[in-house]
Amino acid sequence: MCGIVGLFLKDKALQPELGRMLTDMLITMSDRGPDSAGIAIYGAAEAGRAKLTIQAHDPDMIFTGLANELRDELDVDISLRVKDTHAVIDLPESKLQAARAALKKLRPAARVMSAGEVMEIYKEVGLPGDVAARFDIPKLEGSHGIGHTRMATESAVTTLGAHPFSTGADQCLVHNGSLSNHNSLRRKLAREGVGVESENDSEVAAAYLSWKMQEGSTLAEALESGLDDLDGFYTFVVGTKDGFGVVRDPIACKPAVMAETDQYVAFGSEYRALVNLPGIEDARVWEPEPATVYFWKH
Repeated sequence: MCGIVGLFLKDKALQPELGRMLTDMLITMSDRGPDSAGIAIYGAAEAGRAKLTIQAHDPDMIFTGLANELRDELDVDISLRVKDTHAVIDLPESKLQAARAALKKLRPAARVMSAGEVMEIYKEVGLPGDVAARFDIPKLEGSHGIGHTRMATESAVTTLGAHPFSTGADQCLVHNGSLSNHNSLRRKLAREGVGVESENDSEVAAAYLSWKMQEGSTLAEALESGLDDLDGFYTFVVGTKDGFGVVRDPIACKPAVMAETDQYVAFGSEYRALVNLPGIEDARVWEPEPATVYFWKH
């Protein structure tokens, strides 16, 4: 089942409203995925700095003292901002990979949700509205974002299985559908040095796109390659630091609708997710074509 929403803002004046608009869209899709939800927000970048968003089953135990320990370990200026079961670590961009390695040593139970200059991912088990409220998503600002409501049909209801999935810096993916060759693709990616942490086939798709982009492909080119390499039925909405893309498999049996105005591009699994957006009555509204890559970039 699952529900996907996405919003790419062309008009900078709307950026303070991104979190609120995405939350409204996400809640509308609750009946497509009531067991867990997540949102990726692409916010402002600070020159030379990066963000590491982590999640913990026991936040008090994991987050207490972590900033000081990372400062001692890396000898750099680090801040830590806690939001419920998540924390956003702000640090020099040059120390991002070192921080991930240090985190495995200092707090092996912590899970990395996302890493990069601008992206933060928040996801948890629960109704979409409750998840958004826990992380104050309506108050977040940004240039674009992606959300997902999950109905687990092939795996357990866990935070690790919730979307979005991020397997590269400022890259994320949400997915409605099912891949039939994810296990063989998982093994292929492992041979290329690309690992995944969950059993979810969506994370394999995210890792595949990250691998293609690491090999030099643009997001649009990676999505095109996926039409040949990914078997199954799916709709993907993906994000990068400055881009937003959509693709459906050649059969396109999963529902999807898009709208575009001078102010934004929006995606929803159903049209009702878009009805409260400003100017929607004058938007160009269409159903994405099968096996066709749609991509927008700032």
